Amino acid sequence: MGLATVDVVIPAYRPDQTTAELLQMLQKQTYPISNILIINTGEENWDESLIRGMHNAEVFHITKAEFDHAAARNMGAGFSNADYLVFMTQDAVPADENLILHLLMHFEDPAVKAVYGRQLPRKDCRIPEGFVRSYNYPPESHVRTLEDLPKYGIKSFFCSNVCAAYDADLFRELHGFSTPAIFNEDMVYAGQLLHRGYSVAYAADAEVYHSHNYSAMQQFHRNFDNGVSQAMHPELFDGLSATGEGKKLVRYVTHHLHRIHRPYLIPGFYWQCLMRFLGFRLGKRYQTLPEGLIRRFSMNPSFWNYHAGDDSLT
Repeated sequence: MGLATVDVVIPAYRPDQTTAELLQMLQKQTYPISNILIINTGEENWDESLIRGMHNAEVFHITKAEFDHAAARNMGAGFSNADYLVFMTQDAVPADENLILHLLMHFEDPAVKAVYGRQLPRKDCRIPEGFVRSYNYPPESHVRTLEDLPKYGIKSFFCSNVCAAYDADLFRELHGFSTPAIFNEDMVYAGQLLHRGYSVAYAADAEVYHSHNYSAMQQFHRNFDNGVSQAMHPELFDGLSATGEGKKLVRYVTHHLHRIHRPYLIPGFYWQCLMRFLGFRLGKRYQTLPEGLIRRFSMNPSFWNYHAGDDSLT
């Protein structure tokens, strides 16, 4: 039996130098990658020099109207015949040459059907956001099953397509990520896996550099879409509160800001948390809001141009 094959799927929009660093690191991986499949939004935004000389990289262009967080990734998966699919975002850079190897090692457990990696803060990451990263992506690996739901709640469904690997056969059998998806296509899929009796693994040794310095309003918009995505899937998220997990995160970051003698950063962090909370709560109730407000609150207003009136959203 030969080595299992793996393809990497990357949605792209206005790729930049970070994308170039990602692609260069993928070429250096110790575990061979069969294909790098890039789903690029807007041909006019693409720089062909990004993949010049890369024999295993291919680009497929779509329009902005065709982009959907789930549909674009499903499209990339449709071009693959590999045993495993690794999804990454264009701004996640592998920390070393063993990223793919460390992801795939967790599939040695036959119950594991999805594995996501650890996100490390970039050099320019603000201090509070760095602690948020360390809370959500600790140095210890773990595996979650449906039995963990009473203990970890909504955190049991956590998975991130910033860097995540999937058993491709099962992915195809389940027809990929649920569409349409404004956000959280990864968590929805992970929840479906757990409800089918499978496991989701967190690989702390599979590391990528990835972080954002969002403003408070950007946090509001992002978490509004988060709330919308959960409201669209009541079969998974109804009865699961994110409030308890949010309180733990606030306590964790507050403690560490005091520990490093940066208490002056706490008010700004609390303001961001408040905007996250408000955005999420409004997103969960998006069906009660006027369409104009929904578009103003969303980080992805173009999503509503193509899915307004879609019965699957209500």
